[in-house]
Amino acid sequence: MLIEKGKVSINNHRAQLGARVEKDDTVTVNGKPLDTATKPLIYLTLHKPAGYVCSRKRQGDAPTIYELLPEKYRELKAVGRLDKDSSGLILLSNDGDFAFRMTHPKFHKTKVYKIELDQDLEPLHQQMIGEFGITLDDGVSQLGLMRLSDENRQQWQVTMSEGRNRQIRRTFASLGYTVTDLHRTTFGSYSLDDIKKGEYTLVDMR
Repeated sequence: MLIEKGKVSINNHRAQLGARVEKDDTVTVNGKPLDTATKPLIYLTLHKPAGYVCSRKRQGDAPTIYELLPEKYRELKAVGRLDKDSSGLILLSNDGDFAFRMTHPKFHKTKVYKIELDQDLEPLHQQMIGEFGITLDDGVSQLGLMRLSDENRQQWQVTMSEGRNRQIRRTFASLGYTVTDLHRTTFGSYSLDDIKKGEYTLVDMR
């Protein structure tokens, strides 16, 4: 629209739709040069505590994850979210391609969670979730399940490659269970390791 209105120029000549721009060209919009300086790409892993939201604005009294970060990192975008009551690994970056590769279903990025239920998971329900999947409003949800302890059937490791809104909680709720604790430990090739709750670390992608 700006080009069609004649507001864009390349080397002081009015730009045409489809015009190609070289690295050393000067592009102006409304007479002002575009800032073509390349910003450094930043990748950050954060250990989100329960009670924090991933939005930029507080939701009621709930603080945001950005309050845990220095001002210089508050422009980063969360790559895959966790709901307020969940904790664990959150990735943040200003690299849109990275965010796309990590979150689009076609890339099948594995995510691992530790959960606790309000009651023992029945073997039949374990089989339904792990082998056949549970039909939710937005499609079938099939989760990989592994017991975390031989002593009880309330603590489980959940593995999945999808990322639908509150999918784990909704899957168990459909069978009458409440997830009382949900903690993400792994997202693709990234893990919490020894990052303490509420703290972060920069990731060197070189």
